[in-house]
Amino acid sequence: MSKRLDDRSTRHDRFHQKAKKEGFLARAVYKLQEIDEKHRIFDGGHRVLDLGCAPGSWLQYANQTIGERAVLVGLDRAPLDRPPTGARIVVGDVLTIDVKELLGDLPAFDIVLSDMAPDTSGVRSMDQARSEALFERALEIATLVLAPGGNFVGKLFQGPDFKKLGDAVRSKFAVGKTVKPASSRQISIEQYVIGKGFRGQGVVGP
Repeated sequence: MSKRLDDRSTRHDRFHQKAKKEGFLARAVYKLQEIDEKHRIFDGGHRVLDLGCAPGSWLQYANQTIGERAVLVGLDRAPLDRPPTGARIVVGDVLTIDVKELLGDLPAFDIVLSDMAPDTSGVRSMDQARSEALFERALEIATLVLAPGGNFVGKLFQGPDFKKLGDAVRSKFAVGKTVKPASSRQISIEQYVIGKGFRGQGVVGP
């Protein structure tokens, strides 16, 4: 068996089966769990925006971690088959959505998450460029809706603008880091960029 297939089958079995057993909607939940355990993304925050939220495992984790105070909003291109309990799901395109629709009655969010990835073409440079565009938009939305001191986590494929985009996060947050969780497949070029302690004032928020 090739390394690629062995990596896929081994990791799919381990994390997919664990998610199924623990009642999560997708194995991607363990990426967020690892990030949170190491970097305390949810400390002190209860208003969460999840961009590209389908199938909903990150919202499940946020709800479980925060508890009854959780205020959860998710955005995706289509309705979720099994929306997590208590979450408000907005259907729309992240590139064109009005952030006021995401906020609703909220003045701001404490945490903005993005596990968005492009529809891959198999052309590495094209996929990297599309990932960078999604990440830039996620960061833009975060700067518009985050309360001061808020946190951000965004997926980004490694590519030509990886450092530039990481620096953009560090310029807007007190702390900026990158991490590749153990549950990411070894062959994947995905990384997660973390921003903690938003320095600014979301222009939509108070």
